[in-house]
Amino acid sequence: MKRTLGCPTNTEKDYVGFATLPNQVHRKSVKKGFDFTLMVAGESGLGKSTLVNSLFLTDLHKDRKLLNAEERISQTVEIMKHTVDIEEKGVKLKLTIVDTPGFGDAVNNTECWRAVTDYIDQQFEHYFRDESGLNRKNIQDNRVHCCLYFIPPFGHGLRPVDIEFMKALQDKVNVVPLIAKADCLTPSEIKKLKERLREEIDKYGIKIYQFPDCDSDEDEEFKRQDKELKESTPFAVIGSNTVVEARGQRVRGRLYPWGIVEVENPAHCDFVKLRTILIRTHMHDLKDITSDCHYENYRAQCIQTMTR
Repeated sequence: MKRTLGCPTNTEKDYVGFATLPNQVHRKSVKKGFDFTLMVAGESGLGKSTLVNSLFLTDLHKDRKLLNAEERISQTVEIMKHTVDIEEKGVKLKLTIVDTPGFGDAVNNTECWRAVTDYIDQQFEHYFRDESGLNRKNIQDNRVHCCLYFIPPFGHGLRPVDIEFMKALQDKVNVVPLIAKADCLTPSEIKKLKERLREEIDKYGIKIYQFPDCDSDEDEEFKRQDKELKESTPFAVIGSNTVVEARGQRVRGRLYPWGIVEVENPAHCDFVKLRTILIRTHMHDLKDITSDCHYENYRAQCIQTMTR
């Protein structure tokens, strides 16, 4: 068919062009970069720092001074913040890790979570102040988007301090409970402990992070993966920054006299599942819930107080 230059065809007439909007949003987001704040909480010796380094392939605590037993017992809960810029395939992520050394280490742990809740509220306060100011172009978002709470593998369920901590934080941040040092337990022991923890979380009315339901039009593979993630909570994790030889391959894991525990082997632990939700599939959802739910509740309380 012969057509005159400059005259659009029927197909071109029907095409407006807003289908390229996702591409525009993608380009703008990539140029701006992303930020994510992750809090880790739990008593000393549960492998919090090792797990974070394993998740993001960084060394956030290389200058940290290790305390002896006496210093740990007398130590109060403090907040330590580490920020690192990560780039992958041209996409930049400003990752902030909030550590809570001293949590649960004292003999008397009454309200030891107060420093943590105060820190989360302070970040909400800073964001609210910046958002209400005159210059709102470059607001720094330091709100905590997710809290990984480490539960010791040695007990038979939740301790009173675990229950009180998660209840104190459940309306302020997305709480993701983890079974620390899962290589201390056999597969059957992990299964029993997970069932026990799920029962106790329901029994005490603790609100942990809930994975969003799949849309009906999602593909079967995504639905299967989502179902698997929901059934795996709380995640049993192992962290290691050591490379060992296993089946002729070099893998990150731990070498024991009885064999090798591979960190990234789904048959050995839930490390890959945790990394998947934090980085690949649910990072945006964690940020959305923080902004649309936890921060909005804080903001509504502030406005109510101001208008009284």
